[in-house]
Amino acid sequence: MNSAQNIQPASAGINTTQSGTLHELLEKHFGYHNFRGHQEAVISEVINGSDVMVLMPTGGGKSICYQLPALILKGTAIVVSPLIALMKDQVDALLQNGIEAACLNSGQPAGEQQDIIRRLREGQIKLLYVAPERLFGESQLLLSLSHVSISLLP
Repeated sequence: MNSAQNIQPASAGINTTQSGTLHELLEKHFGYHNFRGHQEAVISEVINGSDVMVLMPTGGGKSICYQLPALILKGTAIVVSPLIALMKDQVDALLQNGIEAACLNSGQPAGEQQDIIRRLREGQIKLLYVAPERLFGESQLLLSLSHVSISLLP
């Protein structure tokens, strides 16, 4: 499967006016009144469909640079992360902030994984965190993703 085949052009997926919406979502879901550094410019570029490379220190706010666009764009953002603990922390924080997120990893029971894939196919998940081996090592997950509208693959 070509990983880019289901990624929709950002211009086709923006739900509302960009600037006001970004600040509203930042405050509503993350509790911040202002962006830090170049976050807003990075987010705008991502929403507009540009490829962006971002270097920020630990705790510098990199995650918001793909999490916020995932809320605006239609579909599900697929986030590849090799660290299960980091995925779990990110998903727990997103869920606490009212954002539908999930992670798939080898430590989950089969029933939980099947439920996540069902919710993914039904469009109920905005951000899905997966370990590289799950994404590239299992044809079942790739088959499931072929039926999903993917907004981002940060």
